[in-house]
Amino acid sequence: MYAGRKKCLGPTEWPINWGTMDTEPLETAEAHDLPTVRQQSVFVENRVGQLMHLTKLFGTTEIRIVAVSVIHCVDCAICRMIFDDPDRAYDVLTGARFQVSETELLVISLPRGKRALLQTWAALLGGEISVHYTYPLLTQPKGAPAIALLPDSIEQAICVLRERGFDVLDQADLLDARHQ
Repeated sequence: MYAGRKKCLGPTEWPINWGTMDTEPLETAEAHDLPTVRQQSVFVENRVGQLMHLTKLFGTTEIRIVAVSVIHCVDCAICRMIFDDPDRAYDVLTGARFQVSETELLVISLPRGKRALLQTWAALLGGEISVHYTYPLLTQPKGAPAIALLPDSIEQAICVLRERGFDVLDQADLLDARHQ
């Protein structure tokens, strides 16, 4: 934790009682009702047609790809994807024999106005939150543009963003956007 960061939760308010915690199974941030979204990183061979093949897997399902970002490497590519139904998407991807890893990240609605990103970065900087990466959503949950981001501390980022009036979305918000 950076010096000068304001704590959001004190030790007595932590969602886990470390003194009595069982070691199996370990709980994730999602289990503590934090508004996070599951990102699935899919490892694909770096060859023509792989993105089409990956996307076609969902053509006959109700599962929507909400966001995608592709990182090119020499021998492979990593497709970071957010789905409105990550459990079913995981089953589809692994059923098609893709290697998949999952990460919890944040999705926030951008504030209205032409300086939305500037306001977002200023809020995070003010809370001394570093952002590892970010990318936009293809949909507009709750009727507003949104971005996915991986901060260095999810809990602290949620606290800082909420204090500054940002709407932090969760997986249910992405599923609800399907019906808009």
